[in-house]
Amino acid sequence: QEEKKQLTLKVEELERKLESTNAQNIEFLQVIAKREESIHQCQLRLEEKSRECSSLARQLEMAIEDAKKQVEQARDRAVSRERAAQSKMLDLETQLSRNKTELNQLHRSKEDAERRYESRLQDLRDRLEQSESTNRSMQNYVQFLKSSYDNVF
Repeated sequence: QEEKKQLTLKVEELERKLESTNAQNIEFLQVIAKREESIHQCQLRLEEKSRECSSLARQLEMAIEDAKKQVEQARDRAVSRERAAQSKMLDLETQLSRNKTELNQLHRSKEDAERRYESRLQDLRDRLEQSESTNRSMQNYVQFLKSSYDNVF
């Protein structure tokens, strides 16, 4: 009986330990369940964040592509404007050169006309002087003739 009693005590003690262990197991299972739920929630958030990151990465790539296109278009417009400005500058330089040439020709024509005018004026003066000289000679001759006729008569 003593042995039985001791064995019963041992069994009771083991049952208490078993209950304690079962209680601990239940607690551990609850902790594990909470941790698994927490891990599951973290995985869901991680997946959501991954999707957000992927979406943001695509948006960033699209924005970069758009920016590249805009830069290229701006560069093309700038090159086009520069070419147009250079073309216009060449046209203006050509026009300026033509105008200078024309101005030089006009100066030469004016100088030639002035020389011809001066030459013609000098010719006219010389002819006028010659004509006046001839006129004086004739007047003197007429005077001589008058005087001669007066003396004769």
